[in-house]
Amino acid sequence: MIEVVGVRFKKAGKIYYFDPGNNNIDVDDYVVVETVRGIEFGKTVITNKQVDEEDVVLPLKKVIRVADENDKLTVVENQELADQALEACTRKIKEHNLDMNLVNVEYTFDRNKIIFYFTADGRVDFRNLVKDLAAAFKTRIELRQIGVRDEAKMLGGIGPCGRMLCCSTFLGDFEPVSIKMAKDQNLSLNPAKISGLCGRLMCCLKYENDDYEEAKRVLPDIGEEINTPYGEGKVTGLNILERIIHIEIPENERVIEYTLDEMIDEGIITAQATE
Repeated sequence: MIEVVGVRFKKAGKIYYFDPGNNNIDVDDYVVVETVRGIEFGKTVITNKQVDEEDVVLPLKKVIRVADENDKLTVVENQELADQALEACTRKIKEHNLDMNLVNVEYTFDRNKIIFYFTADGRVDFRNLVKDLAAAFKTRIELRQIGVRDEAKMLGGIGPCGRMLCCSTFLGDFEPVSIKMAKDQNLSLNPAKISGLCGRLMCCLKYENDDYEEAKRVLPDIGEEINTPYGEGKVTGLNILERIIHIEIPENERVIEYTLDEMIDEGIITAQATE
């Protein structure tokens, strides 16, 4: 086991583990650490956690120091410089007539590199743009093409539910989402109703998917024939969330409503079938 602290560099970004060393670090402390991108500034979200060595990439980089007021001032200054760089890069993109959309600009904490995030429909030849930016800013330049989901995460916004986007507020990673999840939840397959601001399937389709999959496993299928105390019946409807089954009895033209527990109690289905 090894002791680590978890550091997040963006509000809803991934959590990275670091060796706290001799630093006394509490949750919500800001720290300065060394990363593959260089020296970075982040917020501590996990402290004094013991993890298996197999779960981290060794050797684990150490926390350089707990951030002081000068470090926090540097972050503010870097953001101001990044805003200026965004305006300058936008002008250069227009000058070079490039088919790309600049999304965000980020300085590393030590200002050794500027990262320009952009979206584009295909590959973009931005070699001349990089030369111009390097000449203007006298530092290392990186242009990074991102997807539409990452764009939404960076820019934020309000989703169809009326709340701030999940990806920009608390989701650290994007989970795979499929159209099957929408089908399992009996949602409209109209793309306008199940797509987020990014134009992709909404991340929240994943949240209740496990419950729906479990319900489908234990509940009978639509159209399945079932023996009931009232005679042979056919499943005509399901309320998956409440575990309610509608069974039509052709003999007396009745539709009976059962809960899953009632079906088990009356022996219509066995408890083993739900385990």
